[in-house]
Amino acid sequence: MVKLRLKRYGRKQRTYRIVAIEAQSRREGKVTKEVGFYNPRKEETRLDISAIAVLCKSGAKLTETVRDIFKRENLKIT
Repeated sequence: MVKLRLKRYGRKQRTYRIVAIEAQSRREGKVTKEVGFYNPRKEETRLDISAIAVLCKSGAKLTETVRDIFKRENLKIT
């Protein structure tokens, strides 16, 4: 099963990428596809909405944190 979750990166690992990754993989494991970026310090978010829609239609699950980020950006994914 594929999940959309956050992956830490950056010099002090204070920013995140929203990635599609196998559910059994580690947080820093091999990524299937990068679909967004999130910086909580500057409240900056960039999303690839078309890629997110395709992944969700194919059965990808969202983590709670990613779901909250999508709600904040008014992105409705079912």
